[in-house]
Amino acid sequence: MTIGQNQTILDARRREFGAFLRSRREKLTPAGVGLPDGFRRRTPGLRREEVALLAGVGTTWYTWLEQGRDVRASVEVLSALADALLLDPAERRHLFTLSDRPSTEIPIDGPEDVPAALRRMLASLTGQPAYVLGRRWDVLAWNSAAVALFGDYGLLEGDARNTVHRVFTDPAHRQLLVDWEIVAANSLAMFRADSARYAGNPDFERLIATLTQASPEFRAWWPRQDVLRPLAGHKRLRHPLGGLMNFEYTALAVIDRPDMKLVVYTPLDEDGTSDKLRELLERETSAGA
Repeated sequence: MTIGQNQTILDARRREFGAFLRSRREKLTPAGVGLPDGFRRRTPGLRREEVALLAGVGTTWYTWLEQGRDVRASVEVLSALADALLLDPAERRHLFTLSDRPSTEIPIDGPEDVPAALRRMLASLTGQPAYVLGRRWDVLAWNSAAVALFGDYGLLEGDARNTVHRVFTDPAHRQLLVDWEIVAANSLAMFRADSARYAGNPDFERLIATLTQASPEFRAWWPRQDVLRPLAGHKRLRHPLGGLMNFEYTALAVIDRPDMKLVVYTPLDEDGTSDKLRELLERETSAGA
């Protein structure tokens, strides 16, 4: 990576950092942080000078941070800003990630390879749909149960194999997700948190631009700057052949691949999900025979 490319990435991170600060400031009220609301406000949220006061920093310097200027906040100042803006743990981590604290390491770019041991684990999960996501949430590997439930990833190319792209642009996948709006909003917030380390990366920027153009929901929600930590929970699916199905899902970090995760769906007893999944797998096996 050249010096110019590094500078472009750092500039993008500063802009993202400033936009995140501004979005959190605009969500607060004076009463919520213990300040008087003595006059009418033309815009929502706190004023910059109020955040600066709460954090114990200069108003001009704080303004520069929001403007994405080339200024660096110390760990102590970041902590003060996080406290002043009432950030939750996921938002606090996001703030530190965008400011390259404590690490200034530029993430490694290039092709991603799924370890053979992880591929063998995937294959062994015969009763649990599972796949491996890369740093940009592209599906890198999957098992037969995932094909039976979500379709054959091998037939998808490029962005079509990206899970965020699929959630927001694939009508069939949207129909599959019973609680689409909740799933889509949470996925977007988790993707933003994961993508913070790659702010300015051309592959990420292109994907975001594509989704902004293709999906009105993505276009409306992305500027909100919402972030979430990786979640485990339940997901309801309405499969065209299996009907209503319920799964418990979790994302597991791959220790020697920090930007790679294994996502596993465990069928629940509700709505006969285990039996329905078994039937889908048998149908898939018969079709491939």
